[in-house]
Amino acid sequence: MPTRKTRVLVTGAGGFIGHHLVNYLKHQGYWVRGADLKRPEFAASAADEFRLLDLRLREDCLGATQGIEEVYALAADMGGMGFISAHHAQILHNNALINIHTLEAARASGARRYLFTSSACVYPEFLQTTAEVRPLREEDAYPADPQDAYGWEKLITERLCAHYRMDYGLETRMVRFHNIFGPLGTYQGGREKAPAALCRKVAEAKLTGKAVIEIWGDGEQTRSFCYIDDCVEGLCRLMRSEYREPLNLGQDRMVTINQLADLIAEIAGVRLEKRHVPGPQGVRGRNSDNTRLRQVLGWEPRVSLEEGLARTYAWIEGELARQLGGGESQEELCLTATR
Repeated sequence: MPTRKTRVLVTGAGGFIGHHLVNYLKHQGYWVRGADLKRPEFAASAADEFRLLDLRLREDCLGATQGIEEVYALAADMGGMGFISAHHAQILHNNALINIHTLEAARASGARRYLFTSSACVYPEFLQTTAEVRPLREEDAYPADPQDAYGWEKLITERLCAHYRMDYGLETRMVRFHNIFGPLGTYQGGREKAPAALCRKVAEAKLTGKAVIEIWGDGEQTRSFCYIDDCVEGLCRLMRSEYREPLNLGQDRMVTINQLADLIAEIAGVRLEKRHVPGPQGVRGRNSDNTRLRQVLGWEPRVSLEEGLARTYAWIEGELARQLGGGESQEELCLTATR
């Protein structure tokens, strides 16, 4: 708990992780300002103050950081693999503007600490070509060869954060997320990530009596998945630590996408056929090496994949059931499962 109400800014506070982080920080006793282009979609923000701002603009970033002591920089133009594999110029342009302007505004406004949320997408493609991939260590980011524009921008901003600490004395922290998931996040429309997309597909099949869901590729690509409650706790632990280098934040249990779908179907209590179709798959395999996370923070994520999926699935099924009860046809619900 802070000894007084430290004034904290969460950018991207209208998004999935940002919304949960605001709630966590408020519970810990901080005064929190949220900033984003939009308010949270599924629940009201707990922020003491919420500003609707375009953080691609220097002036809006200066307004967001005014009077702020610590910044959690989560704002990003992003989505699941379907989105980030098809919008390279947009992502690189928007995210570069957001991060350059927010970091400089934090410095100019006198903030003391700044946590930048990077991504496992910074890791080189040549280390992720097989499903049975070796867990990725923080030092594996170099020599650099990120998969796409999203990863390149994240890696560049990590370097910028390091230089702002060395040149200006702003205490920067950097975290590399590995597939964060949970309730109150995007689950349809094209920007959703794999756990939410599969929860939606399984729930739609269950609610509409279908027996088939579609999986992009052969489903043997591997990932690890970290529940949102562990994510926000890890962020706050890192911000309070004295560790200044990039740090993985994720689970280190690797599963295939087919296994992920089977876990969700079991939670839903249904038996479904998996139809494999062409679609973007990202790297063949990716997993987090949590050795340094345990060493630096004396902690690691604790919520099991099954428990996190159960919570997430229950929320998404409830959302879809309300849509169905609100008049959307079964055909309309089924159509979203093939996106």
